[in-house]
Amino acid sequence: MMRLLFLGDVVGRAGRAAVTERLPGLRERWALDMVVINGENSAGGFGITEAIYQELLDAGCDAVTLGNHAFDQREALVFSERADRLVRPVNFPKGTPGRGAQLVEARNGARVLVVNVMGNVFMGAALDDPFRTADAELEACPLGAAADAAVVDFHAEATSEKQAFGHFVDGRATLVIGTHTHTPTSDHRILPGGTAYMSDAGMCGDYDSVLGMKKDEPIQRFLRKLPSGRFEPAEGVGTLSGLAVEVDANGLAARIAPVRIGGALSEARPEFWEN
Repeated sequence: MMRLLFLGDVVGRAGRAAVTERLPGLRERWALDMVVINGENSAGGFGITEAIYQELLDAGCDAVTLGNHAFDQREALVFSERADRLVRPVNFPKGTPGRGAQLVEARNGARVLVVNVMGNVFMGAALDDPFRTADAELEACPLGAAADAAVVDFHAEATSEKQAFGHFVDGRATLVIGTHTHTPTSDHRILPGGTAYMSDAGMCGDYDSVLGMKKDEPIQRFLRKLPSGRFEPAEGVGTLSGLAVEVDANGLAARIAPVRIGGALSEARPEFWEN
């Protein structure tokens, strides 16, 4: 059995604090073998820096995924080339810096394929087909042969696109989990073929906000239909939000549970790891 934790989009300083303050203890308490975190909003809500990437690794993360804000911080165009545990959407155009899939060694020595893919529906960018692109990565590094587990972060707006993809790769990935909306869904389940699925992991950040941002500016934009200032990350107590997955000997999900710890949301923990 392998113990895997996925945490949703880290938003700003509050999200980083939630990770750095809580993850080291959880890593020990739950004897986690693999932790994957989406870090695309970790630098002031927009993108990631090399220092923050290292901060997440130092806190106990094994791989960092991204999304549509992958290169909002210009330095990411450079450091992503050498950051071997940073994974940007695989269906970005050919020649984009970084990597869209990576085989990462877990703490227990297992080989974990981490794939990041970005949806096309309502995302404002016409990228390569996320289904066929991610499928090619899973075919090239098949579960049970080249990989002991496979995690796919499907960064997308539309729940239908995420659900369709989950069913498309059911039985060929350990976990398909959605990111991007910053709101945790309650549809976590193990699909018929053994793949763990959740439409959105939510965010690691301050939920007394609008998607992790201070409330005033989003409210004013809805009222006036015009921007009146900048979006700034909320700075209250952050919540860790994601999914815990226990992986069987075949690389498929045996047990899953939502994770919500700290901050404004009701708490949820994997009871099967708490005993």
